[in-house]
Amino acid sequence: MASAVGAVGAAGHASTESGVWSWITTVDHKRIGILYGVSAILFFLLGGSEAFLIRMQLASADADLISSGVFSQLFTMHALTMVFLAIMPLGAAFFNFLIPLQIGARDVAFPRLNALSYWLFLFGAILLNSSFVFGGAPDAGWFAYANLTSSTYSPGDSMDYFTLGLLVLGISSLAAALNFVVTILNMRAPGMTLMRMPVFTWMALVVSFLLVFALPILTVGLIELLFWRFFDMPFFSAEFGGDPLLWQHIFWLFGHPEVYILILPAMGIVSEILPTFSRKPLFGYTAVVFAGVSIAFLGFAVWAHHMFTVGLGPVAIAAFSASTMLIAVPTGIKVFNWMGTIWGGSLDLRTPMLFAIGFIALFTIGGLSGVMHAAASSDAQQQDTYFIVAHIHYVLFGGAIVAVIGGIYYWFPKFSGHMYNETVGKINFWLMFLGMNLTFFPMHFLGLDGMPRRIYTYDANMGWDLWNGVATMGSLVLGLSFLIFIYNMVTSWLNGEPAEADPWDGRTLEWSIASPPPEYNFEEIPIVYDRDAWWAEKRGKVQHGVPVGGGSGEEEHSIHMPQPSYWPIVVSIGLIIASYGLVYNSGNFIVATIGLLVGIFGVYAWSFEPVNDPE
Repeated sequence: MASAVGAVGAAGHASTESGVWSWITTVDHKRIGILYGVSAILFFLLGGSEAFLIRMQLASADADLISSGVFSQLFTMHALTMVFLAIMPLGAAFFNFLIPLQIGARDVAFPRLNALSYWLFLFGAILLNSSFVFGGAPDAGWFAYANLTSSTYSPGDSMDYFTLGLLVLGISSLAAALNFVVTILNMRAPGMTLMRMPVFTWMALVVSFLLVFALPILTVGLIELLFWRFFDMPFFSAEFGGDPLLWQHIFWLFGHPEVYILILPAMGIVSEILPTFSRKPLFGYTAVVFAGVSIAFLGFAVWAHHMFTVGLGPVAIAAFSASTMLIAVPTGIKVFNWMGTIWGGSLDLRTPMLFAIGFIALFTIGGLSGVMHAAASSDAQQQDTYFIVAHIHYVLFGGAIVAVIGGIYYWFPKFSGHMYNETVGKINFWLMFLGMNLTFFPMHFLGLDGMPRRIYTYDANMGWDLWNGVATMGSLVLGLSFLIFIYNMVTSWLNGEPAEADPWDGRTLEWSIASPPPEYNFEEIPIVYDRDAWWAEKRGKVQHGVPVGGGSGEEEHSIHMPQPSYWPIVVSIGLIIASYGLVYNSGNFIVATIGLLVGIFGVYAWSFEPVNDPE
């Protein structure tokens, strides 16, 4: 295995390409990861701004800050933005940057497909949000129940943007998922068996399979919705033989695995941070891995607990109640293993460790309120109240976002080459932890008191002013914590102290090379002898790795990297032109056809582009 010193020495040979064009045409997995991360954080700030307007409207009774129509657009777009444009791409950012580094590879299996997935994500996100400008954003809720989405009840273009935007984003995610599956299964360093992979890489593999199996379900539903709106095919119209509940089954059969698509990367991040800052191996590695696989498998068996109030009947309700209770078991195994990792460790309470511990506390609260919904009688009371809003935010904010922020701090030295400000980082954590609980814990009380979701105002006699006021104050604290986070990231990236290759005394292969890594990642492909490969080598527990094939190893000049390409962005532009053409088809599909032809031409030209520099 190349030593840290040798890797640092090789860093000077990394690609010197710079400028906007180099980022547009890049196929380097590290740059694509950074593009994903920066884009996702910008969309996260947009979604947070939408949430802040919602909270300001609900801060007191009988408020009229915004109209009911705008409020419906805001809560719909807030959810869509956070789920599809923030948390999912933040996970993709970590996957892109880290997976090749953790498995000892020089890049992903399909670098240009990787670039295509990013540009499709970006243009799909722009397509979805441009609806605000062109006549109104989607306003039927992020799960878009029929018949609210029909042309009768959503007569404008808003739901067309919803349908086509999610279809484009789905293509992006599916392309990325297939890429990561092939990368992880086929490109691991010699000696890295599946049970020697880092837990984060394991969770990335599980999430990729979840996407491969779950996204086609949503795609079928979106195509049916598109045909329903464009061609009056009555898939969801009861009066013409369709079934509105069909959409709910399709959506939640995708939607509940989607929850684990969002949370499993966070679990992988925490499983990397805790051993490093506890100074001991992860407790129960095998149990943690198989718990993640079990969560993914069971995630396809619990979807109808979102539908306990639609009249499924006692047999179906009993079955889905049991499966919902069962899925708590592997989740509990993970929590106990994380606690076992901390127990007896030599704890270093740096900022990433604080966020990891905060994740365990907050996610456990969200998990407990989720298990409550396995009881159909309890669920019937809590359905469509603010209790559900509290639950999902403890899982997706207290869980996914808190862990992701911790992961950004943990790997910040690796992707930026600089150290962040530790004091500012700890202030960031405590403000976020306080703001999170102030904002979302009162929603449990509001929900139990009967406050429904998606109402834009309420009467003073309902007695909901106090806890809504507290929640709005909490959102201010939460917003301040994110401003501090952005300040810490930007100033540290520009002016932070230079980072060593291994500032945390890390365990996995990414810490064995320079910060930031060279373009080719590894000067010599490592050979892995231990589950914690870099940790074991530093402590002399295994012999030093040798280059693949023995001998003197690969010469640096023999390293061939894929060349930049602008065809992925051309293909993406073609699909977006086609999408806008479908929204504004006016009885013909000329613009959509032109866009499709541009995309086909891009794919054709791409197929003839040489993989490496002909020289």
